[in-house]
Amino acid sequence: MSKQAAPLTLADVTAEVFCCQPLAQHRVPAETAALLAPAFKALGDPVRLQLMSMIASAEGGEACVCDLTPAFNLTGPTISHHLKTLREAGLVDAERRGTWVYYRARPAVLRQLAALLSIEPATAS
Repeated sequence: MSKQAAPLTLADVTAEVFCCQPLAQHRVPAETAALLAPAFKALGDPVRLQLMSMIASAEGGEACVCDLTPAFNLTGPTISHHLKTLREAGLVDAERRGTWVYYRARPAVLRQLAALLSIEPATAS
């Protein structure tokens, strides 16, 4: 019995492998839409959008969960759940250092999402 390969996720994508054209210029293929939808869905929650902003704008390019949690009137497990959702959507990477976890935005992924939403005409190279 052969097992089907796991579907490709945004976390598996690199800038060299994946790129998308602005949806204002070309129709988004079904495979691309399925790949990108979890990232947009993850950002559709106000807490996750704020967390993403805090991580992406953090000095040094990373934020410790110990600095993120106090910014919200939520429990630690709830913040951890939101951070896990961002990780699973491929928007952030995480690294454990001792008892703390540090999060970094994935700039290439964010650029791809931004490029998809761009409405500017393409410039000739």
